[in-house]
Amino acid sequence: GAGILILCCLFLLQQKIKLPKKTARRYPAYELYLYGEGNYAEENKNLILTGIPILFLPGNAGSYKQVRSLGSIALRKAEDLDFKYHFNFFSVNFNEELVALYGGTLQRQTKFVHECLKVILKLYKGQEFAPTSVAIVGHSMGGLVARALLTLKNFKPELINLLITQATPHVAPVMPLDRYLTDFYTAVNNHWTLKAQDLRNLTTLSVAGGFRDYQVRSGLAFLPRLSQHDSALSVVSSAVPRAWASTDHLSIVWCKELILATIRAFFDLIDESTRQITEDPKKRMSVLNHHFVRHPGKIFEENPEAFTELTGTLTWIEVKTSKWTYSAYNESDGKYFTFPLASHRESYSHVYCENTMLVVILKLQDYPSLSHIVILVPPSAGNKFTLDCEFFKEDSRTIQLPVTNLFSFGLSSSKILLNSTGLFYNVQLQHFNQVYQAFKIHVESHCQSLIERKPSVYRLHIPWSHEDSVTVVNVPSFTEISAKLHMAQPENESRFPVLNIYSSADCQYEVILKTSFLQILGQIIRFHAGALPVYVVSNILLTYGGQLSTLMSTGQCSEFSLELVRTAKPYKVEPIISIVVFLQGFNWFREIWDSLLLPEVDAAVLSSQDAWFPLVSLILFLFGTGIAFWSAVFFSTSLRIFSSLWLTLTRPTVLSKAKLITPRRLCVVGSLALVSWTTCGAFALFIIYLQYLFFFFFLIFQLFKNQNLIDSTSEATQSLSSSTTAEAANSFKIHVTVFNLFTWIVLLNLPSLVYWLKNLRYSVRLDPDPCRTTAIILVCILEILMNSSTSEVKSSKLLKIAAKVPFLLSVAVLAFGRMHLYRVPHFVTFSLLLHVLCCIV
Repeated sequence: GAGILILCCLFLLQQKIKLPKKTARRYPAYELYLYGEGNYAEENKNLILTGIPILFLPGNAGSYKQVRSLGSIALRKAEDLDFKYHFNFFSVNFNEELVALYGGTLQRQTKFVHECLKVILKLYKGQEFAPTSVAIVGHSMGGLVARALLTLKNFKPELINLLITQATPHVAPVMPLDRYLTDFYTAVNNHWTLKAQDLRNLTTLSVAGGFRDYQVRSGLAFLPRLSQHDSALSVVSSAVPRAWASTDHLSIVWCKELILATIRAFFDLIDESTRQITEDPKKRMSVLNHHFVRHPGKIFEENPEAFTELTGTLTWIEVKTSKWTYSAYNESDGKYFTFPLASHRESYSHVYCENTMLVVILKLQDYPSLSHIVILVPPSAGNKFTLDCEFFKEDSRTIQLPVTNLFSFGLSSSKILLNSTGLFYNVQLQHFNQVYQAFKIHVESHCQSLIERKPSVYRLHIPWSHEDSVTVVNVPSFTEISAKLHMAQPENESRFPVLNIYSSADCQYEVILKTSFLQILGQIIRFHAGALPVYVVSNILLTYGGQLSTLMSTGQCSEFSLELVRTAKPYKVEPIISIVVFLQGFNWFREIWDSLLLPEVDAAVLSSQDAWFPLVSLILFLFGTGIAFWSAVFFSTSLRIFSSLWLTLTRPTVLSKAKLITPRRLCVVGSLALVSWTTCGAFALFIIYLQYLFFFFFLIFQLFKNQNLIDSTSEATQSLSSSTTAEAANSFKIHVTVFNLFTWIVLLNLPSLVYWLKNLRYSVRLDPDPCRTTAIILVCILEILMNSSTSEVKSSKLLKIAAKVPFLLSVAVLAFGRMHLYRVPHFVTFSLLLHVLCCIV
């Protein structure tokens, strides 16, 4: 697994950089720091800097102290070089803001980083090798903020020439909870697509964490592919040479192997003439490819020598066989082994050599002028050295393995048997090209003899992206490999995913592939878990409409759980969305759709991104039904338990029947509207939510009291009490559904409330506030609904409309809310508004 870097330093210092008064006044919550430790920190106390500036940007709720992993390793390497070159690591304190959940401050962070770049470069003025640009390392949302710098009107692109992002969701937000977040993404990605000329001098590397990163799936971390911009590279940590492991969202910052690869790349990027990061984009790209894509096992050389002189008195041995093995133990002299190629070119296409530490494959066609291959076997004093080489024809080592059907559920399998004694095989996984496919590959090795062997290596290679995974096992063994994709196959890509097997010569390998239903579900959750609240709300809206319809036809309101089972049917909703998506393929329908100012259906956008699976919406709908059902059961049960405990301690008065609108309620509405306008809309929603919760306690007390009256009164008054109890029960049932809907509104707006509370010392008013207007409307609605009963609703002229509209809103929620969660409260608010009108009209 990936090593974790542990820092044990005697003296660490994060020195705060003094900002201009105007900048400090405009951004009171943000700070800029310089990392240091030991003597290095003391030497830089006066900010007389001579190194190469690197700026670290933390992500969502991230700390500026996360820079220490990079800074410490870079300092150790600089010490090894006697400070011929060294780096100054700066980091920004964003006050650990929740920018992945609240996008209102992303633009503010971007502008502050711009000011920091100017401050950093000023620190080097007058130095002999003063930098003109700053390299940036951004973790999570910090990488997106770095990309957003180019969207600023007064930003000079030459201020940054290198950007490395770690687990940054570049494509879309993980949870689009407000429009500021989605608008920010749209602005950044559109700029990078439409104004690619601004990116000519910027080299960008995006490193994703792989399948262990449960917060940001790696598909979101792949940079947009632009034909005009070839200076962008996206890799997954499991494919990075000498790392070969997936990381979670936080450990990618301090994973030792990734940190070492990054620092090595930084030092190889230095231009000796300027003592800064090179201004040559081709060299920058070459260095990043060397360390993060195809590490050849040697130090990076910008212009490697075409000729190498082989000196010394070592023994030269010619090898003419097509397959060769050499073992040495405790030999003091090295040897040169030469392989003449003239006799092999006609029969073979590749040559393959491996030892314990290195694998080399050469395509002979790529070296037409090469007459011999020379292998140096160094002295092996005290160690055992084993080397295997063979010439082979690619077709003979390539086996095609069709993947099993998605609906086989692991009952069927594809199987191949590798009987040859070769050292290398390519197993092509045919028809494996979509992200909803997931398989288990079982590789079983059987060996003829019991001699000591090198471990076998299995590498799952995805040709259209750098998301490979490597498995190392001893032989004989039984190994299980997970095969799933971070990104679907592009339209212009014809190659198949390949399982490379680096095998042992005398072993037989059996490869069995089966569809993994659990991993398919895992892919669905990975790609669409953020849309689950939409499906839950859609189910509750269907139930809400069903309850109103039952109330209209029978005069009684049904239980939430029973009505959910009756009305929440996916075939009522999904066909409508599918028909709209189909019709949007016709120009005439699209023109009508655009003329109505309707946004594009989210399912169509997801389909265009190859992220929409067959039947995925059905599975998510069923998940939403289950969540809605059990959350309602939990709420009703816990509410009855807590209210019973509360009622034993207090004896509240029974709720009296009064007018819906009274001066007292108008004062409450006005006060909460003022709270929403002057502080935070989500705070006003939370207050009314608590008020609604206490209202339920009174409502349950009224139910208990009415039931006791029925049991204790005479038959003459039982009928009156029974009708009152039935009315209270109906009101309770409809209020449970309304409260469920309101709970999801509060949950979707909770991040802005947390952000406001965290920054209350800097500003009393949340600005911008994504739910201020919605909160004011909902405060008015809920203050009336809390004091309403089903008696007013049953006699309303608008009940028929109010009963039909929730179905249309449940369709609209699924159509427009999957990628825009902030739209969900708007649809719910409209349904509740109709309910209020039914109470009045």
